[in-house]
Amino acid sequence: MNQSRGRRLAAWAGLSACVAIGATALINGAAHAQTAATAAAATSATSATGAPPPIADFFRDPMMRRPKISPDGRAIALVVSSAQHDRSALAVIELDQGGRVTQVASFTDSDIAHFDWVGSNRLVFTSGKDQAGKRSDYNAAGLWTVKRDGSERRQLIMTRYAQGQTGETRVISRALPYEWQFQGVPDDDTGEVIVGYGRYDARGDLTSVQLARLNVETQQRRMLDTKSPDNAILWDLDPVGEPWALRTYVENREALYFKTSDGAWTLAQEGNYVTSPTVMPLASDGRDLRLVVGSTPAGTDALYRIDPKTLKKEAEPLVSLDGFDFDGEAVFDSESRRLLGLHFVSDAPTTHWFDATLKQMQANVDGALPGRINTLQCRRCLKTGRVLVTSMSDTQPEEYYVYDHAAKKLSAIGAARPWIRAAGMAHVEQTRIKARDGLEIPVTVTMPQGKADGPRPAVVLVHGGPFVRGTTWGWEAEPQFLASRGYVVIEPEFRGSYGYGNKLFRAGMKQWGEGMIDDLSDALAWAVKQGWVDAKRVCIAGASYGGYATLMGLIKDPGQYRCGVSWAGVTDLDYLFSLDWSDESEAGRRYGLPALVGDRVKDAEMLRRTSPLRRAADLKAPVLIAHGYDDRRVPIDHASDFRRALDKAGHKDLEYVTYEGEGHGWRKLSTEVDFYGRMERFLAKHLQ
Repeated sequence: MNQSRGRRLAAWAGLSACVAIGATALINGAAHAQTAATAAAATSATSATGAPPPIADFFRDPMMRRPKISPDGRAIALVVSSAQHDRSALAVIELDQGGRVTQVASFTDSDIAHFDWVGSNRLVFTSGKDQAGKRSDYNAAGLWTVKRDGSERRQLIMTRYAQGQTGETRVISRALPYEWQFQGVPDDDTGEVIVGYGRYDARGDLTSVQLARLNVETQQRRMLDTKSPDNAILWDLDPVGEPWALRTYVENREALYFKTSDGAWTLAQEGNYVTSPTVMPLASDGRDLRLVVGSTPAGTDALYRIDPKTLKKEAEPLVSLDGFDFDGEAVFDSESRRLLGLHFVSDAPTTHWFDATLKQMQANVDGALPGRINTLQCRRCLKTGRVLVTSMSDTQPEEYYVYDHAAKKLSAIGAARPWIRAAGMAHVEQTRIKARDGLEIPVTVTMPQGKADGPRPAVVLVHGGPFVRGTTWGWEAEPQFLASRGYVVIEPEFRGSYGYGNKLFRAGMKQWGEGMIDDLSDALAWAVKQGWVDAKRVCIAGASYGGYATLMGLIKDPGQYRCGVSWAGVTDLDYLFSLDWSDESEAGRRYGLPALVGDRVKDAEMLRRTSPLRRAADLKAPVLIAHGYDDRRVPIDHASDFRRALDKAGHKDLEYVTYEGEGHGWRKLSTEVDFYGRMERFLAKHLQ
């Protein structure tokens, strides 16, 4: 299983002006006026009352998110909060028409999931759930296309379920069946998208994907690579949509193939996807340049070139980050197919440009927006001279601009959360500490504003996964919410976390309730030693694995935490294997879980010892438990059975709440306001 492949900056600039290089000019347009007015109102209200921002301000859907510039550089497509109903919508901003905004698509019972430009006059989009702007990709379904002005909407791929949508009636007679899924859009002018036909076994697990090009105007499709290896599931495409790499999966085995100049597929590497994975394809120019992510002798993942003759990775990496795995994407010029640059994450998002013009654009934007991370989105930008800019910091949620290189002008488009006042947000610090066994553990700390009279109360906030990267420097809703209520927020990247090298990741194997929990305690002890935290006023909280760690932390280290908050949490490790209505794949149960969590037979005693359900009688601290009825990742049995076990053990301080219509995480704002309100009151009761 490959590891994920992240500047400390602080400043905030108002949206009341657009910044030209060397000058400042007022911006016009209804969208910006609304943004500025909302931000001003929020600032005024907060300043007047002196109270922290309301819960809804942290967790409501962003006003706008995930913008994409059109190939001609004249329009921006983005997801916005729908004015008609509690769902997101797809909108287009016409840059050369005074910033005119057109809502081009929405659903009454679903959100806009993936979307992209097909040329400069059409868009495609899928439906799915949009949790406060964070994609839940496995919920994405169907495919539609619409013109840039909102006309000529049609359905290209059907869904398993009926959906209501606003606007024109869907035309489905020529749509592909739901077994097809959207794969991507070539950066060309063919009017085609890449779709994949998925084959599934009797349990519903994916066994293979076959690609095709689908014309969004005629709805004609053309199959690709019909002679590809069997069991191909993951495909990698070059900038013009041609496959250059694929991976096959059978049981716990994976194989990586590269396509050679004669069109044949050549086996490059085989491995066990859990214990000895192949290199991960990243990008290709469709010619001799193939980029992959693979392990270095130092134990981190780095970016390598593939030797075009041997099809093996070169000895020296192209990009290697000290203490971080490479996690990024390549930027190509669509016409020349030249590699322009790389976006990647170390402690925070960053960019390296190989192209001189883009280097100068980056310098100009950084000069206009100092103290921020400014990410340039280039879509044929060397021809159009325009890039889309996403700008943010640890206290400032994302803001969006368009930079015109010829005019040396940076124009504001809007903000994701204009109601958030950056001056009232908490700063985020990242560091690394030594765990009790000497292992280096990254830790992120969000410190409340203002000078403290002494050590403060704290919350150890545990990320889910657990085999993922939990934190990146920037603005995040949960830690900012907790910090606004006066708590130091400690977020350890405990062993098993991705993104920091193989040593940290592998140290987490079969350590769910043991070494991982010890790392949380060691991070807390370190924060106490700094004088920041009152050791007698600490609670632990988290969702999914974080919910499990909350309960296990209360059991394993009694007296260390005054209370715990667990939502969508695992309570019995054996349930990971036995609950057949979980969305865990059969391969995951047979190969992934035994290696990462524990063997159901050989490690039965460890699984029992580290399952909160089996040790409910040992949990004495107050606890708040929340769960969604529709959770398929961690079915509600985990919560309901644990509640009964606590009742049987005589536990007297349990607050328990379940939410209809919610899955693995909260989607409805009403749920978030209710849950985090309960959390706020619960923490105040036990820590203030």
